[in-house]
Amino acid sequence: MVAKKKIGFIGVGKMGNPIARNLINNGYALKVYDVVPEARQVFADHGAEVVDSAMEAASGVELVISSIPDNPALEDVALGDKGVLAGAGEGTTYMDMSTVSPTLSDKVDEAAKAKGIAYLRAPVSGSVESAEAGILAILCSGPKEAYEGCKDILDIMGAKVFHVGEKSEALYMKLLINMMVGVTSAVTAEALAFGKKGGLDWDQMIDMIHSSVIGSPLIGFKVPMMKARDFSAAFSVWQMSKDFNIALNAGRDMDMPMPLTSMVQQFYGAMKATGRGERDYFGLIELMEEMAGVK
Repeated sequence: MVAKKKIGFIGVGKMGNPIARNLINNGYALKVYDVVPEARQVFADHGAEVVDSAMEAASGVELVISSIPDNPALEDVALGDKGVLAGAGEGTTYMDMSTVSPTLSDKVDEAAKAKGIAYLRAPVSGSVESAEAGILAILCSGPKEAYEGCKDILDIMGAKVFHVGEKSEALYMKLLINMMVGVTSAVTAEALAFGKKGGLDWDQMIDMIHSSVIGSPLIGFKVPMMKARDFSAAFSVWQMSKDFNIALNAGRDMDMPMPLTSMVQQFYGAMKATGRGERDYFGLIELMEEMAGVK
């Protein structure tokens, strides 16, 4: 029987927590670090070794996984004085599951290669519920050999796992998916405000959209939220706006016009400016209704 890898896991927040618990439940030994002491201490009760820095989490393990919120967090976790690359030894694989800038990711890759560390980008598509069930879609890029060596672990975390290239291709893929998801929320909000002002029944209108050619897994997932008008965040405006900013900056670096993404980002800016930044990104419905003068 082949011994299972010991894993350093950094970032046990909203998404990282269920991913890390699934690994523990599947027999993997984890060294856990999070900037929030209470978040990491919970894992001591799950049998994990709790440590005080990303550097400690990366020391003496074969694989390091991070699930963190943004570019500054990745720069600190990966490249900081007490970061992953300061603690990981040659031959380690470092897998970051965050949605971050391809430019920063390339910088981490360069530093990792200099230390003989294989760097995988593995952003995820799916909800917290998907993470809990181990059915995320995982978009992975980086050295194919390192990917193959982590396939058993990736299969625990996700139902659909794709290797899409050797560099930052996974991040471009994740960003383009979120671009399409975010634009869908905007056109749905505008259409529903239009239908409401035209006198359509709210629930019936949503059911008919869901049953029509425009129906999709995304629309289906959001049907209960839209009907109940409960826009508690599954994925917040702040989070989507962050990803849109990353995508727009990447487009700018490639001299690529992105008019639709730019326009929808303005609506997310309006959501934040009016105190709705913590709402679900489908809460754009409320803003569109307000702009249309309907209640």
